[in-house]
Amino acid sequence: MTESNLLPSGKARIDSLEMRGITKRFPGVLANDHVDFDVKSGEVHALLGENGAGKSTLMKILYGLYHPDEGQILLNGKPVSISSPNDSINLGIGMIHQHFMLVPTLTVAENVALGLPSSRGALTDLDRVSKRILELAKIYGLKIDPAAYVWQLSVGQQQRVEIIKALYRGAALLILDEPTAVLTPQEVDELFIIMRQMTRDGHGLIFISHKLHEVVEISARITVLRDGRKIGTRPTSETTKQDLANWMVGREVGFAPERGHSDLGAARLQLDGIHCKNDRGAQGLRGVSLEVRSGEILGIAGVSGNGQRELAESITGLRKITSGRVRLEGQEITNVTPGEITERMMSYIPEERMKDGMIKEFTVAENLILREHHKSPFSRNGFLNLRGIASHSDRLIQEFRVKTPSRETLVKNLSGGNIQKVALARELSRKPRVIIAAQPTRGLDIGATEYVREQLLAERRKGTAVMLISEDLDEILALSDRIAVIYEGQVMDIVPRETATPQKLGLLMAGVHPE
Repeated sequence: MTESNLLPSGKARIDSLEMRGITKRFPGVLANDHVDFDVKSGEVHALLGENGAGKSTLMKILYGLYHPDEGQILLNGKPVSISSPNDSINLGIGMIHQHFMLVPTLTVAENVALGLPSSRGALTDLDRVSKRILELAKIYGLKIDPAAYVWQLSVGQQQRVEIIKALYRGAALLILDEPTAVLTPQEVDELFIIMRQMTRDGHGLIFISHKLHEVVEISARITVLRDGRKIGTRPTSETTKQDLANWMVGREVGFAPERGHSDLGAARLQLDGIHCKNDRGAQGLRGVSLEVRSGEILGIAGVSGNGQRELAESITGLRKITSGRVRLEGQEITNVTPGEITERMMSYIPEERMKDGMIKEFTVAENLILREHHKSPFSRNGFLNLRGIASHSDRLIQEFRVKTPSRETLVKNLSGGNIQKVALARELSRKPRVIIAAQPTRGLDIGATEYVREQLLAERRKGTAVMLISEDLDEILALSDRIAVIYEGQVMDIVPRETATPQKLGLLMAGVHPE
């Protein structure tokens, strides 16, 4: 093999990969309908589509997690059979999943070595693994300590571990499934630097994302799927964000939601000098004082990791408040249980929907009644009322436009956007007095994002008090009546929407008071 056919890592280059006529059926769903897709060495090819459009299914077929019902895969022009991830890895195809496949209690080197044979038989060879990790890190600009435990790393650093894992195993083509969904803007910039270096070195990258500005910035070509079918492929230079949004959804998409009029009422949620610890025992919140009034959306802006999670969890009873008070409609709820807060008609849309908002092994119907399964009409004399649950679930599935084969489908089998719609349907159908919405559109496509934002604005118009915690500044500016900026667990300032600008908020998010 000539040197030109090798990557800097010493592995063989994949000049081209082509998927032809890929079809995949699940019970009640045609996930991929004769889809064609290709990627070349040295390019980023973006794959776009709404949640449930078939993107992840197509990539799972390429990675060997699913088997196609029809179609073929060609590598450098020759047909290949991929029956498992092991086949895919052996062919030089790697995948960075949206939810990382790492063991938190192991070190970086141990995670990279996991599942691979040791050169020393029964003994580990972590010193050799660590040396190779440092070599790969230098080649591709990945700053990582092989001896660090994964639980100690930021989300962005954990993602680098996943990339190193794939490169260590010889990946010449990398599938990145929603790689920026949980990253800060700074981490996204760092990831793009790494991606550009990889394409310069000859890697082919498949980039799945819902963030159109990122797709336009990093990709060379864009393919759009809709309802399992390929709509088309275009060079990125020949399209716009608006074109892509319309193409994905099949209609004209409005980026700015219609806010409408809302009558401000009394304060429903009040925080007075809240302090709490973060997961590492340090100060997570330091004297936070806020109020959210009936008929308003209070936006909480800030760079990830500055106390947003601690704020949501301390209000909803999931994290102990060490000092300060929380009042709901005048009644103190400091450190009461989540169950008591539910009874007092506060709804919570959590940041990590699969970890904190859903039981993934439960059905859609079961998740829709999680909050009130013990009440009428869902329960009678200690027994579940299946007819009442079915009627309630079918109504919410239709009202909130949840795409699911049936109410009996396990939640883990739904797309991210539809899982979020299930959470939204459950929380909003309770007619809450206060809503805490943490990153409610993170990882969602254009259509699902538009829908979630419309629902929050509708609640505002009904007189509900909404606290919106989001790292998306455009979302904060589009939905909020007032914006509180949080930095290192403290509120820097509370700015009326009319006077808020991205520049002003950006300075506050960095801990700087504008002159």
